[in-house]
Amino acid sequence: MSALATLKLVTAKRPQQASPVQLRRNKLSKHLWEQIQLATNLAEGNTYAPKRLRTVKDAETGERRTIEVPKRIKPWWFTSDNGKVCLQIRYGSRILEIAKGKNSIQIDNGEQLISVLNTVKSCAENGELDVQIEAASNAVRARFMK
Repeated sequence: MSALATLKLVTAKRPQQASPVQLRRNKLSKHLWEQIQLATNLAEGNTYAPKRLRTVKDAETGERRTIEVPKRIKPWWFTSDNGKVCLQIRYGSRILEIAKGKNSIQIDNGEQLISVLNTVKSCAENGELDVQIEAASNAVRARFMK
């Protein structure tokens, strides 16, 4: 008996493109993952600087080269006046309004930050922030219509 006979074989078609909603979820999830890495490394006393490729032109020869440069990642959290850590979820340059009139998540201390970021990431992947992402995306798109 062959090993192929033990597997479940089906006819399937690979989707050509993900839906726009799924692309937005993935984009937010990727940025939340970067924030989790940043917070984790800061808690351990390390720095987090992922690399990105950049093409530069040599001024003397005119030759183009691709070099690795550190990617700048700004933290989405800050310490408020009352000493609590506040986390703002960003989609591009926009801060998401998580609930009506509320744009920050208040955290008692920095140690809970990583677990809150993981919770927000799972919420984004499950589609709980789709309305907020859509609003931010429409606001950015409206600026291009002028």
